[in-house]
Amino acid sequence: MRTVRRRLVPACVLLVATTALAACSGGSADQQAPSGERVEVYTWWASGSEKLGLDALVAVFEEQHPDVAFVDAGVAGGAGSAAKDLLDSRLAAGDPPDTFQAHAGAELADYVAAGRLADLSDLVDDEDLGDAFPPGVLDRLSVDGRVYAIPSNIHRANVVWANPDVLEAAGLDPAATYASVDEWLVALEAVEASGRTPLALATTWTQVHLLETVLLAGLGPQAYTGLWDGTTDWSGPEVGAALEDFRDLLAYTNADRDGLDWPDATQRVVDGEAAFNVMGDWAVPAFENAGLEPGRDVVHFPVPGTAGVFDFLADAFTLPVGAGNPDGARAWLATVASLDAQTALSAEKGSIPARTDVDPADLDSYQRSALASFEQDVVVPSLAHGAAAPAATLTAVTAAVARFTSGATDLTTFQAELADAAG
Repeated sequence: MRTVRRRLVPACVLLVATTALAACSGGSADQQAPSGERVEVYTWWASGSEKLGLDALVAVFEEQHPDVAFVDAGVAGGAGSAAKDLLDSRLAAGDPPDTFQAHAGAELADYVAAGRLADLSDLVDDEDLGDAFPPGVLDRLSVDGRVYAIPSNIHRANVVWANPDVLEAAGLDPAATYASVDEWLVALEAVEASGRTPLALATTWTQVHLLETVLLAGLGPQAYTGLWDGTTDWSGPEVGAALEDFRDLLAYTNADRDGLDWPDATQRVVDGEAAFNVMGDWAVPAFENAGLEPGRDVVHFPVPGTAGVFDFLADAFTLPVGAGNPDGARAWLATVASLDAQTALSAEKGSIPARTDVDPADLDSYQRSALASFEQDVVVPSLAHGAAAPAATLTAVTAAVARFTSGATDLTTFQAELADAAG
């Protein structure tokens, strides 16, 4: 894989003369391009299907820009937490990568407010991208009418994945969906009685992910969105009822959740150890790689209570102020914006292209269902994935969730801490 070759290059330089670099690197694009142009791309797509998605994106980039060397600066970590921490350190030190991955929405706006990003409105004009992306997507990439990132794909967060064999063993209809969390809890109880884990869950960020979908189910899209614009009272009884649902769901999760990341929880559904998992559609490749076809061998449906809603996040790439290779970054961004690159990326990641001209025939069955939902359902921003709230709010919410799920706080304190976190 590309990252492995990148780690080997310095050893080769120590062992042999510079002229041997190409032979040692095996032709990696991380080596110097003939023109001397390069682009350091910073992502958290460093393993699994996300790395395969990045590799697909790089393959298109190398076809479109063979004169620009790709430098992989990927940092592993669920939802990008480790990568974001290191990125903040680099930005503060005045050592930005040439381009970095960010989530559309409030997360991106934080970087803009801190003066970290260059305006890309001219690139949007030069590449005729004004009509290439839905207005709602461009709005989430803009501040004061100026575009600061180029979207690469769109994910849906409010998805339940289920193993039909486990459901049948518990006496449940694998084709059933559930109109509310209360209905779903009945099914979870049946799975528990069968001896399997009802709901596979992982570390804290995945618990925040579950929480946002439960809030969405309990409040509905308008009041859920109001949590982030101040029109919904975090201290109100509706939020309290949703938090009770969250508490009740936690009772059906695995005891070792804090020691797992999302692929581990998803794998328990694949292996038949657990019935359900709530995870975004980046989980699709985990099922496909196991020979399971979503919709046939693995069940998927919106989190109970969220039918007709698309819980939105989008990956995007930026041009940091002070980037050492801005021309290389612009070449990368032009590729990211292209239909070929977006289709190739989404084929590996389970997402859908952000472009309006995507051909549904190029998507698999799950992606076609996600595309239809995005086009016709109510779209709301994800909390756990940077679209809904600033980073400081998410950090405070995450800390409150960690205290509650570990048993350090009760429900009343949890709600109060969430209200404080939202400001």
